[in-house]
Amino acid sequence: MDWGTLLTGHTEGLVDLAVFVGRAAIGICFVIHALGKLGLVGPGNLAGFTEWLRSLGVPYPWVQARVAMLSELGGGTLLALGLFARPACLLLIFTMAVAGRLGHRGAGYLITNNPPGAEYTINLAVICFVFLLTGPGALSLDSILF
Repeated sequence: MDWGTLLTGHTEGLVDLAVFVGRAAIGICFVIHALGKLGLVGPGNLAGFTEWLRSLGVPYPWVQARVAMLSELGGGTLLALGLFARPACLLLIFTMAVAGRLGHRGAGYLITNNPPGAEYTINLAVICFVFLLTGPGALSLDSILF
């Protein structure tokens, strides 16, 4: 094998596998965050998330908390399965844009800042944008059903 092939070549099957692995990992990440808002994973719960949104001055925090949780739960599940993956990505990009803009307002980029910056939400939005561009790949329910 020559260096050019090694550095720039690709195998279709491996590209589909890579998209599947990335899609599943990020989708599951969103689902876990939603479960955290429901109090099923970690120390948080929906009441605490609602109160935090209220402290930020977010209008209708009880509605916004549920919308965020449902976006992460539904969008993450759909992304992981590769079912309606592109619409799921749009939903998740929007959710992360709102989270970055409201939840990390004035905190800069780095998540290690005090308060934490928008690094995580920006990176999740960018990853979802990559999946929006590439599509769900051959190893997806979208590919099987449509």
